[in-house]
Amino acid sequence: MDRDLMRQSLNFHGPSLLSLLRSEQQDNPHFRSLLGSVVEPARGPAPQQQLQGRKEKKVENIEIQKFISKKADLLFAVSWKSDAPTTSEVNEDDEERYAVMPPLEQFMEIPSMDRRELFFRDIERGDIVIGRISSIREFGFFMVLICLGSGIMRDISHLEITALCPLRDVPSLSNHGDPLSYYQTGDIVRAGIKDIDRYHEKLAVSLYSSSLPPHLSGIKLGVISSEELPLYYRRSVELNSNSSDSYENIMQSSLGFVNPGVVEFLLGKLGIDESNPPSLMRGLQSKNFSEDDFASALRKKQSASWALKCVKIGVDYFKVGRHVDAMNEYNKALEIDKQNVEALVARGALYATKGSLNKAIEDFELALENCPTHRNARKYLCQTLVERGGQLEEEEKFLNAESYYKKALALDETFKDAEDALQKLHKYMQKSLELREKQAEKEEKQKTRKIETSAEKLRKLLKEEKRLKKKRRKSTSSSSSVSSADESVSSSSSSSSSGHKRHKKHKRNRSESSRSSKRHSAKASSNQVDQNKKDECFPVPANTSASFLNQKQEVEKLLEKQDRLPYQKKQVKEKDRCPLSSSSVEIPDDFGEKELLLPYCEAYLEYV
Repeated sequence: MDRDLMRQSLNFHGPSLLSLLRSEQQDNPHFRSLLGSVVEPARGPAPQQQLQGRKEKKVENIEIQKFISKKADLLFAVSWKSDAPTTSEVNEDDEERYAVMPPLEQFMEIPSMDRRELFFRDIERGDIVIGRISSIREFGFFMVLICLGSGIMRDISHLEITALCPLRDVPSLSNHGDPLSYYQTGDIVRAGIKDIDRYHEKLAVSLYSSSLPPHLSGIKLGVISSEELPLYYRRSVELNSNSSDSYENIMQSSLGFVNPGVVEFLLGKLGIDESNPPSLMRGLQSKNFSEDDFASALRKKQSASWALKCVKIGVDYFKVGRHVDAMNEYNKALEIDKQNVEALVARGALYATKGSLNKAIEDFELALENCPTHRNARKYLCQTLVERGGQLEEEEKFLNAESYYKKALALDETFKDAEDALQKLHKYMQKSLELREKQAEKEEKQKTRKIETSAEKLRKLLKEEKRLKKKRRKSTSSSSSVSSADESVSSSSSSSSSGHKRHKKHKRNRSESSRSSKRHSAKASSNQVDQNKKDECFPVPANTSASFLNQKQEVEKLLEKQDRLPYQKKQVKEKDRCPLSSSSVEIPDDFGEKELLLPYCEAYLEYV
């Protein structure tokens, strides 16, 4: 129960309402524990004295008190309140969301005295008032109120209610100077009520925000323009200029009246929960009705029956082969009822017939979500999953196919087609795995063989290269022996030259004739030696795979050298036939040519 609201009601109506509540709500446990604490005497003046101090005329209405006592459990229930914040002031952003009307007393021709009395009865501290400055004095300025800026909307423009704003409640706009110098007579000022004298009907206002309650502290106080006046006051001024318009005509001509969301907005503004609407008629309380009797359940049942009719028409079309018309009927049924299981199953079967297995699976799964016990949906889904798995097997997507088969078995463990397909797939995957392993082993063996053959070739080439190096070393050693022999020959020739001068003179003429032929042969031999130098001066290739490519060329060079040896020996024999002198012997530096000069040396010794 709302204790504050009940306390306010009891303070207003007095002991008569309390006695009625005890008699009417004696069986209600909430009121039995609540009424004892509510009627405790409050501190300060009694309610009757407060009412007399405010000059309020209390008229006891026994009928209203009886109504409150009978409906107390509904009127003071906390469940009626919503979490939406309620505000009493009119926001400019909301003026087009609902019809903002002029004050009701403007249409009722209420006397000015009564309106003035009601104003001072309802005005409270912290309320916002708007007025025009009538006079400025040293101690402050006076303003005549024209309308209210918060709370209850009243028509007070013709009541001539005056309020005083003291100098201490006028904020200074500069560090030096008179705060009142900023204001002029006729300015429209928004201020907050600071003090109320209801008996003498006097008001004191302030321009500081501290005079306002927390929910109104953001409103600017001070001088405002005519465009900032409340909307209801502007509508009131328009009504005064054209008093022939009725309340209904003004309301219907308002833009906010035709707003489609006006009911939801006003429910939130008044703090009423739309999902649990209150009613003072006990027969219309929502807790007394079954959930199937509410509009949402009734509409769902109605939509299901309409959708089922469309499904039946679609099935008839499907039987005669009119698949396009059948699909249209199924779609129409799902537009009426998105969760209609029969429509989803029928459309899924049509998709499966057309080959759109993925769409069929989606419809069957959605049907099972809405109705897990639907037999046809489960059966068709298992069959479609197996068929889709077969398609994936043909595309060699074995893992995806396996997942579809397992999903079918999860839905129905006794589904034999899915079990057989899964076993066949496992056997095939096992065989393919074994074949891949064998193929991998075979490829590995081939790689090792290739490596072995290449290594064997490398060994042979290294052996051949070592043999050639040894042969070259032998040839260098033989060339050194030839050079020593040449030295001995030169020494012997010098010793014997003196004894044979005479003999040489006789032979000189004959040797000069043959000298030209010797020079020709010597030039030819020197050219041959230079060619051999060029062939043998290249360094030994490195032990790399690139050196193996030149083995054929080296073999060809060796063969050419062997072919040259008989020819060179033949030339030496021809030289032996003719006399030689020490000046005609030329010894090259190359070790291969030193071997070829040995016959020349032997012939010279024999001649000596």
